[in-house]
Amino acid sequence: MKVIICGAGQVGWQIARHLSSERNDVTVVDNNADLVRRATDTLDVQGVSGFASYPDVLDRAGARDADMIIAATHSDEVNMVTCQVAHSVFDVPRKIARLRAQSYLDVIYSDLYRRDHMPIEVVISPEREVAAAALKRLAAPAAFDTEFFLDGKLQLLGIMLDEECPVVNTPLRQLSDLFSTLRAVVVGVRREGTLFAPEPGDQLFVGDDIYVMTNIEDAQRALEIFGKTSAKQERVILVGGGNVGRMVAQEIEALPGRTIRAKMIEKNRSIAEKSAEALERTIVLHGDGLDAALLREAGIDRADAVLAVTDDDKTNILCAVRAKSQGCPLAIALINDPTLVPLMAPLGIDAYINPRGTTVSSILRHIRHGRVRDVYSLGDAEAEIIEAEVLSTSPIAGQEVRDIDFPEGVLLGGLLQNGELVKPVGSTRINEGDIIALFALAKDIGEVERLLQVSIDYF
Repeated sequence: MKVIICGAGQVGWQIARHLSSERNDVTVVDNNADLVRRATDTLDVQGVSGFASYPDVLDRAGARDADMIIAATHSDEVNMVTCQVAHSVFDVPRKIARLRAQSYLDVIYSDLYRRDHMPIEVVISPEREVAAAALKRLAAPAAFDTEFFLDGKLQLLGIMLDEECPVVNTPLRQLSDLFSTLRAVVVGVRREGTLFAPEPGDQLFVGDDIYVMTNIEDAQRALEIFGKTSAKQERVILVGGGNVGRMVAQEIEALPGRTIRAKMIEKNRSIAEKSAEALERTIVLHGDGLDAALLREAGIDRADAVLAVTDDDKTNILCAVRAKSQGCPLAIALINDPTLVPLMAPLGIDAYINPRGTTVSSILRHIRHGRVRDVYSLGDAEAEIIEAEVLSTSPIAGQEVRDIDFPEGVLLGGLLQNGELVKPVGSTRINEGDIIALFALAKDIGEVERLLQVSIDYF
């Protein structure tokens, strides 16, 4: 497949990294020549320096025979015009645009993106993705990461193991014997900064970050087995009232039953006023989220969680640390720079949200058509959870799990057979039409797609 990626920032670079590793023909376009050079030096991609919305630049990038264009520059307007030019001049069949401004995303203006107006097949909103991720974190406060698969029946939990975990130093094989009715699989372990797929004889240690795929009905029990308890989230403080904070607050207000009460702290007066006008039940306070007195006034010692979602990573980290020091049991920080993530555990921050990661996952979900139903990127694009339908042409169809030659970095986390969620064991047979959820390290994704036979047809 021939893909043009407009914008060579973190999102564009990660998408290019994913697609080029799967032997797609990828061209990266950016008006910053240094970013283009970084992409061409480190990835197997071609690069064009120039403004993505200019027809001659897209022509040089190969738009005349491109299958897809992904517009992920920093400008909404450039992304929209790029898609329009790709359609009108080059007839590119599939166009994906990242849009941030809420006015462009309002449902009442959704007709704007029709084929006879401004043809964009898929609109990605980072703010909406982050808001959804924030609500998932609040719903699973004991986990640092969470996502749902297989029609919502399978839940991924990222769990940080501490001294409270009763099953440390226990081989995973033995866990299966101890908790034989638990429908959960440990699919990934990050130890000392390295993520790997564990084997049955591997033990878990204090300080490990683990990824568990569990039947949604067993999620609470799985958390308890790994030493975590969950409390209801009824009082939440948001630090940051920009687009992300406002979207999170709106999502909280829209929750059925009005189960969560939110307060917001915003340093910029005009942004605080704008948020106060846009929100109905959220109390907006003007001030610095790092101000201990203001946090006390907001009731940080009685809050169940704080979400630090300003546009500055360091502010978010410091706000989360201060909130924890003043008695808030759960602190979640928005982190754009993946190199800061290893600081979360030493600083006592419970969970983080990576907006670039959520955006990359969302874009990949729409790119990997064929029989891939969902994709979720883990960490700094170190691994993916891939949900896919098993085709009759797949080498794994009709095989028992023990006989399938999965790569070393791949584990089967869940299986949907005839609408029922099955915990896969060695004797489980994979049939045509089954839906599977796989954990796969980045280096093994190409082999996974071969096993699934999904790269034949993307559209």
